[in-house]
Amino acid sequence: MAPVGEVPFLYHQLNNWKSQGINEFLFLLYHQAEQIIDFLESEKHGILEGCTFEVVVEPEPLDTGGAVFNAIKQSGYQGAFLVTNADTWLGSDLQNVICAGSPSIGVVQLEDCSRYGKVIVDGKSRVTAFQEKQEDAGSGLINAGLYQLDTSLFEHESRDSFSLEMDFFPDQVLKGSLKAVKMNAPFIDIGVPADYQRFNTWFASGATEVL
Repeated sequence: MAPVGEVPFLYHQLNNWKSQGINEFLFLLYHQAEQIIDFLESEKHGILEGCTFEVVVEPEPLDTGGAVFNAIKQSGYQGAFLVTNADTWLGSDLQNVICAGSPSIGVVQLEDCSRYGKVIVDGKSRVTAFQEKQEDAGSGLINAGLYQLDTSLFEHESRDSFSLEMDFFPDQVLKGSLKAVKMNAPFIDIGVPADYQRFNTWFASGATEVL
């Protein structure tokens, strides 16, 4: 709900996703859930017109993997789906991740991976390892915060709370099943003040400059 211009960041995310053909949404909420639900309800005839959406509110923080697993159980949905981080902007290439099938992870090339850690990929675009954050990491591929998964991947899950990044994806790497999709898309994570301000400046410029 952080403001960008006169509307929340979420408004711009929804507009971006709609422009790329996405019109069905499931929001996984916990912190300040009521505020987000009020916004979504207010946009039924605005940015969400022509879309369907549901919300699932966690009873307690379940981490990224637990939140997804809980949403699957609560919604009864079966099949493939996309997952995105609430504070990540990806300006294009969603369809490339969709075409890759499940399980797949969007990755982007950065000159400095120190803040994020690296995703190591083989010649067949399979993820072989995740490297932890480290100073002077140099250039490489990072996790872009966009995934295509399938409910079948969670059929034997028994944990209530777990991390996609630290628990679930390493398991998929061991199975040799996790595909990396290189995205040539404007990317920014607004989770720190400097990058939030950078996104505001970029958007105010008309979103024409390179992020």
